Amino acid sequence: MSGAVRKKVQRKFKMRGYSLKVDALDEVLSFVSRFEGAEDEAIDLLLDQLLHESPEGAVEESESMVSSSSAIRVTDAFLVPKFRYDPIKKQYYEHTGSLPIHGAASAKAALYRDRFLLLFQRVSRDPHFAKPAFDTEMSHYGSCEIASIQSLIGQTGRRWVMGVISQLEDGHFYLEDLTAAMEINLSKAKITTGFFSENTIVVAEGEMLLEGIFQVTTCGFPPLEEREKSMKLLQGHDLFGSGILTKEDTLRLAELEKRAVNDMFVILSDIWLDNDEVMAKLETILDGFENVEVTPSLFVFMGNFCSHPCNLSFHDFSSLRLQFGKLGKVIGAHPRLKEHSRFLFIPGPDDAGPSTVLPRCALPKYLTEELQKHIPNAIFSSNPCRIKFYTQEIVFFRQDLLYRMRRSCLIPPSTEETNDPFEHLVATITHQSHLCPLPLTVQPIIWNYDHCLHLYPTPHTIVLGDKSEQKAFKYTGITCFNPGSFSNDSTFVAYRPCTQEVEFSAL
Repeated sequence: MSGAVRKKVQRKFKMRGYSLKVDALDEVLSFVSRFEGAEDEAIDLLLDQLLHESPEGAVEESESMVSSSSAIRVTDAFLVPKFRYDPIKKQYYEHTGSLPIHGAASAKAALYRDRFLLLFQRVSRDPHFAKPAFDTEMSHYGSCEIASIQSLIGQTGRRWVMGVISQLEDGHFYLEDLTAAMEINLSKAKITTGFFSENTIVVAEGEMLLEGIFQVTTCGFPPLEEREKSMKLLQGHDLFGSGILTKEDTLRLAELEKRAVNDMFVILSDIWLDNDEVMAKLETILDGFENVEVTPSLFVFMGNFCSHPCNLSFHDFSSLRLQFGKLGKVIGAHPRLKEHSRFLFIPGPDDAGPSTVLPRCALPKYLTEELQKHIPNAIFSSNPCRIKFYTQEIVFFRQDLLYRMRRSCLIPPSTEETNDPFEHLVATITHQSHLCPLPLTVQPIIWNYDHCLHLYPTPHTIVLGDKSEQKAFKYTGITCFNPGSFSNDSTFVAYRPCTQEVEFSAL
């Protein structure tokens, strides 16, 4: 049996929410091999059969239940494929081979290079910054071609440059690209919306002064690119990590998605299991959803799961394990939710784990075993974590990002368009195509796994669990929201992915 058919089987099953064990895969392949030349039809037939096999026979309701639960595919950050951009061939290629957690020094340089090239290839297609094909009058006036920093030496007049803001010596800021670095003066710069911190990549206009400092007049983030345009240019590469779909599959899923108007995700952040008051409030919420006509398809529980940081001074892991078991019992006492909803757990910044470096792996098995006994299909994933709901891409990230971004700001944010800090945060991460563009000294990142934090092509929805107040902001077609801190102010969000409707809720 060819490897292509094997891959096709795995892809189609993954798409419908099944993961195949080796024996099952062999069984499927032996069945499909009987239909030479019609393998696709055979696989679809098998999948349709699986969909209809339910205790009550092919009941309409069970079909919608199965399809909505298999419509949700969770991807752990450590399983997201890594792609590199080749600036000469102008295309992405997949990185093959191992990705050690402890990378060599070159991996740190590659992290910055990859971030820069990702944004550079996006900017180079923007009509504003693209190099004009013909040297016309228009090109002198309307085009803002990006110059390399190295080419500015000895040049006068206005130039556009793109680079990473860095502080190579105290109090002196530099702009670096792949060719060189130069000192910049931002004191007179007019800036766009967003938080400008060290490590952010900017497009700046200005001129070189005689003393070798680049005087910046305007400074902004690289312009965004529409998701559809990015997808077209990626030639079928799957940067999200949930599997490549054929055109037919995508159309079929889009059709199913239109019908999934009742699907709802309930998202809570900061669930302190060691706090009786919080647990009582959580039980009230579960009671409420147990009795609604259509149960939520997914509950997302984001950390922290403990009111104290689980660091070296934390000696209470055994009681935390029991508290997770207690939560399992509480969920198990709601038969409809247990049967029809799925439960996803994402660790918070202070939860137990090997370190505070991003991405964070799923909660340790020791803590979650008791819960899993009560809720066998509970999913424990990394932070950040990605979900594909039919055709929609949703990213979940639990980090107190707002406070940290504001603290790391080099220039007070512009108040011209908005003075809402959450809107500045959303603009920053979407334009940077990165969930956490903070300096590595403020938030360490595993060098080889920085790609797990990339937001390119732009997902449909970004959920930023943050201890700051509940907020939502729809920005250039992307829905971003913070469900608030459940333990601090009893807030959570009910989200309808089909219509991208964010419903603020509180007890």
